[in-house]
Amino acid sequence: MALGPRLDIRQSQSLVMTPQLQQAIKLLALSNLEIDAFVAGELEKNPLLDSGSAPDDLPAPDGIDRDVERPALAAETGSSDDLIGQGLGASDSPLDVDYGAETFIDDGPGDRMASAHGTSSGSGSGMDALTGGSGEAVDFDSFANPEPSLQEHLMDQARAALSGMDLIVAGQLIGQIDPAGYLEANLLETAHALGLPLSDVERVLGVIHGFDPTGVGARSLSECLALQAKEADRHDPCMARLLANLDLLARGALPQLRRICGVDEEDMADMIRELRSYDPKPGLRFSSDRAAPVTPDLFVRPTADGWAIEINSATLPRVLINRNYYVELASGKQDKSAKAWLADCLASANWLVKALDQRQKTIIKVASEIVRCQEDFFRKGVAHLKPLTLRTVADAIAMHESTVSRVTSNKYLSCPRGQFELKYFFTSGVANAEGDGAVSAEAVKSHIKALIAAEEPHAILSDDTLVDLLRAKGMDIARRTVAKYREAMGIGSSVQRRRQKALQGKAA
Repeated sequence: MALGPRLDIRQSQSLVMTPQLQQAIKLLALSNLEIDAFVAGELEKNPLLDSGSAPDDLPAPDGIDRDVERPALAAETGSSDDLIGQGLGASDSPLDVDYGAETFIDDGPGDRMASAHGTSSGSGSGMDALTGGSGEAVDFDSFANPEPSLQEHLMDQARAALSGMDLIVAGQLIGQIDPAGYLEANLLETAHALGLPLSDVERVLGVIHGFDPTGVGARSLSECLALQAKEADRHDPCMARLLANLDLLARGALPQLRRICGVDEEDMADMIRELRSYDPKPGLRFSSDRAAPVTPDLFVRPTADGWAIEINSATLPRVLINRNYYVELASGKQDKSAKAWLADCLASANWLVKALDQRQKTIIKVASEIVRCQEDFFRKGVAHLKPLTLRTVADAIAMHESTVSRVTSNKYLSCPRGQFELKYFFTSGVANAEGDGAVSAEAVKSHIKALIAAEEPHAILSDDTLVDLLRAKGMDIARRTVAKYREAMGIGSSVQRRRQKALQGKAA
């Protein structure tokens, strides 16, 4: 046996994750809006890419029917000879500017007004200028100043009521008020930091307590409600004792509260009714945080033959390869590096177009299988949602489970029943009492919620009773599972619900 070195030739196969393959996998997990941002970046980097125009079968953005308005549109797109032949020679003036070209930039409503009328004497009306020639008025609400924040609202009141060092103290305290309106500052530490006695800081805080909204600057819930009770002239000794024992009210210990407050049952009900009218978080009315609307990536609608599934093309960019520009560049004089750069741009453009097309096909394929598996949900509601796993969908469409997971991430589906994330349709199952199949966990939660919503104040359903009622409907479920689902939906126990019903009955 020879021990010396030698050269061998071997042939093997392996899956290599190329950079383009890695990028294609990342594209699957992006939503349509994120794809739009990604494509915008590619358009800036690659000169061979071009954003496609709207499809012929879709209405134009300006709402003009090109077939009906062809004579009038010839004034904008026709040659001078054509215009004179149609008697539209006076419309030749705007032909020297192409407002739809990429070189013409309109950044705002003012520019769009100028683009609609040019620099001429303005043959249109003032309303035409406001609409920008599109038939729709300018959305002036989008230019409105944002609503003032809670701190800005309080500082405006502080400048009107305080001055000098008191205003500085108020600024320090207001800056430490949370969005709900509660003061998070330690008064003693604030006094030491400013080099002032504690009494001065407390005096300024008392002034802040009189600001709008009532209850702002409180250090606890009882103090917040007490400030509002004083504003309503309802802060008597009985109300003060009730506010000092809110923990007993939360537990529903009404007999003990009546003894502490020294009132009868009717007065206690009136005091509770008064507390319910107060705002426990007065600062939230100045909150400017608004949840961003979710844009669906897919539309599902019923048809005579089943279900139609469409990609939301309004948020999905169309990308084309500018072949004419490529031919123009390739026909010119180029060195070796320029040819290599042009070839890379063309390869990158071809890959992006194919990757986006493959992404759409994959999303449609996965969504079609989800709709097929959950057809009862789309027709009858959440109570008929079936248990479904990623592996089930992956096996049905001959794809890897990780691919299905990426496709269903950050994607939303809009259907007649509402808007749902694709992940919503993948739920665990609960065994059927009759042994034929399983029931989705979301369907079980829906049944539990419906049963609790329909319970009477004098007949609160315990978890054991819920188990019996669910088994009567064919759902074999344990008591601890019912408790887990109930807590996940934010529903209290039977004891807590009984106390809430009693409080509501007293306050009614």
